[in-house]
Amino acid sequence: MKLKLHLFSVLLLLFVSSCQKQTEKFTRSQCFDEGWKFYLGKLPETAGMTVDDSQWRTLDLPHDWSIELPFSREKGNIATAQTVGGVGWYSKKFTLQPSQENKIIQLYFEGSYMETEVWLNGQKAGYHPYGYTSFFCDITPFCHPAGKENTLVVKVSNLGKNSRWYAGSGIYRHVWLITADLLHLDNWGVFVTTPSVAEDKATVHVSADILNETAEEQDLDAVIQIKDRTGKIAGEKTVHVTGLKAKEQSTLNEDIEITNPDLWSPDSPVLYTAVVSIQTGNRVRDEMTVPFGIRSIAFSPKEGFLLNGKSLKLKGGCVHHDNGLLGAASIDRAEERKVELLKTNGFNAVRCAHNPPAEKFLEACDRLGILVIDEAFDQWQKQKNPEDYHRFFDEWHEKDVTSMVKRDRNHPSIIMWSIGNEIPERADSSGVAIAKELKSIIRKYDVTRPVTAAICSFWDNPGLQWSDAERAFANLDVCGYNYRWDVYESDLKQFPDRVLFGGESTAMERAANWDLVEKYPNIIGDFVWTALDYLGESGIGHAVEVKTGEKEPPLFIDWPWFNAWCGDIDICGNKKPQSLLRDVLWNESKITMAVHKPLPEGYYENISFWGWSQEYPEWNWKGYENKPLEVRVFTRYPAVRLYLNNQLLEEKPVSTVEGSKTKYIASFTVNYLPGELKAVGVASGEEKESVTLRTAGAPAKIRLTPDRARIGNSRNDLSYVQIELLDENGLVVPDADCPVRLSVAGQGEIAAAGNASPTDMESFRSPTPKTFHGQALAIVRPLGKAGTISLKAVADGLPEAVVDIEALP
Repeated sequence: MKLKLHLFSVLLLLFVSSCQKQTEKFTRSQCFDEGWKFYLGKLPETAGMTVDDSQWRTLDLPHDWSIELPFSREKGNIATAQTVGGVGWYSKKFTLQPSQENKIIQLYFEGSYMETEVWLNGQKAGYHPYGYTSFFCDITPFCHPAGKENTLVVKVSNLGKNSRWYAGSGIYRHVWLITADLLHLDNWGVFVTTPSVAEDKATVHVSADILNETAEEQDLDAVIQIKDRTGKIAGEKTVHVTGLKAKEQSTLNEDIEITNPDLWSPDSPVLYTAVVSIQTGNRVRDEMTVPFGIRSIAFSPKEGFLLNGKSLKLKGGCVHHDNGLLGAASIDRAEERKVELLKTNGFNAVRCAHNPPAEKFLEACDRLGILVIDEAFDQWQKQKNPEDYHRFFDEWHEKDVTSMVKRDRNHPSIIMWSIGNEIPERADSSGVAIAKELKSIIRKYDVTRPVTAAICSFWDNPGLQWSDAERAFANLDVCGYNYRWDVYESDLKQFPDRVLFGGESTAMERAANWDLVEKYPNIIGDFVWTALDYLGESGIGHAVEVKTGEKEPPLFIDWPWFNAWCGDIDICGNKKPQSLLRDVLWNESKITMAVHKPLPEGYYENISFWGWSQEYPEWNWKGYENKPLEVRVFTRYPAVRLYLNNQLLEEKPVSTVEGSKTKYIASFTVNYLPGELKAVGVASGEEKESVTLRTAGAPAKIRLTPDRARIGNSRNDLSYVQIELLDENGLVVPDADCPVRLSVAGQGEIAAAGNASPTDMESFRSPTPKTFHGQALAIVRPLGKAGTISLKAVADGLPEAVVDIEALP
């Protein structure tokens, strides 16, 4: 049973309502996002000790300052989407309540890019250099007594060349204030596993680390409750702990049997919760609630990947962490929407490239049913950029791997841990030793999932051959192959017990890839680069027109390109042409069709390794009447009939050439006439499913379509509003793009607007975006109060359009 996506909107409203302002009565975790001051620029080194923030800008987190700044041709670069970093300063004042006296006070940063220094009341309280791992900062010794104001200063540095893609800058994920009793559960110390899973019963194992930071020995009761999705208690146990000495830790390990469990899977992502509390007498000293899923995973060369004992192929895509028009700012709804897009477009798995993702992204994968490869690093000791993480690896890798695993190990969606992506020293003796160590660190905290890594050809080590990759695979339980589908079969002949997957592949080669996935059980899936378009690595997926005799563009394309343009889905959430073949391969559609953009005379098309032809599911080609156009039809049917304005043009067989880029494609040349182009699949002489493209007329109106017209009033909620130019019959007009002027009234703001073009810098995050193939996007964000938000769109010569969105308390 597939859960309807609109149900998860209700769940999100319930979740985001918990992130409210600090109140007199503290909770264990308080959202600390509101009311920060911000300054961008250099300050004296002593600024963390004494700072005057009276002239600083006021803002809420999550925050990415790079996305707010103009593109810079001088200071930006291809890798980071022509944006700039720098040094940013954040400050916040807060006062502890009497109920927080004699407690442990910590700050929890979900993510801050890149090097982060924390100062409280003039004293340095912490430092964290990796921009993608979450971290705690114990501020207990630096806090003023309850009732006296504290001053928090956070310095974030994003300097030099430190990333191969758009990373963003600043405190781009949530911050929390943690208040814990001196007798408490460790922050990431509750770990729930399901060692035995069957349809009639399952064993839930709960491990919980209890810390006694009081000055006395403690006796306590640990109460464990397992609740089903309705909140009903499905199993419980109370454990008496006696004699826990001062300043020591005890770890509980308890099994609870659940009868007739609802098993978690992508088609039925049912979640349970484990509620663990520790009590002395009638006093609850600490409590944690941990969502989890009851499911089993296994990997077998004979049966492939098994979820709950059933074989499942991974229909995967790689995803970077940015949120398109929002930059790196990790707003909860933005993270959830990414997962919704994956699910809606047929993906059942995602590889987090190349770092641990936002917690809310993983929570959405749990709720919606997307399997996850959680990845730690893009480099180890050897650099890919001069100022990247390699500078910190030796000192920090154990802390960062521990952070990833302990934070994320309760997510049922995660099925593998990846220790690295295309690591330069992957086959060196040093790299082999590092891989072994990283695996051992993971095994300290989780033995239920395999360890993998993404291994590519040795383009970066010219003296090595593919056979040397065996050293890189030596410490992996499951082998990730980047762009090496050409050696799948030969490697499996040599290593028949190997389980592998395509860690990265290209859209143009996806048919050959997926055929191999379907053919061999131990090739468990394929992850295209990428599922979603992302900022940075500008133009890596280009398809451009080149005049005969002129120089072809490089792999990456400079200004004004700022978008990688290799995704199956663009940054506004729309399908791109390469999705048409994927839909057929994954049986999301029986037949799809696209028309190639006409090339000017004397030009040819240059398509990058990660690119796709400039073809579109459109039949608007004014000026090319009676001129030939290339039409491609994608289908698994053996033949296709093509009709133009109800007249049969031709029937052609669909290519069946194994391993070719033309398989599952029938190609036609059609003289263009406006009207209706229809392709029909043919099997055994009978017509089956069809797809139709229709010519749209001139723009007659603007349509505004919110993905949700009722949202929460939290700053963590958003409504994504699709902007479309329509003709009088309601068809999208793809060839008459124009600027659209946006404005908002009521209890909301336009967080960002733009289109999906990889080169239209003027429209990116602009209140007057130009449509691209007839479409643009506005992202509406509540101001924090309940009420109506009205978005208005105006374009020259068209009636204005208005849509109302309700922000609910």
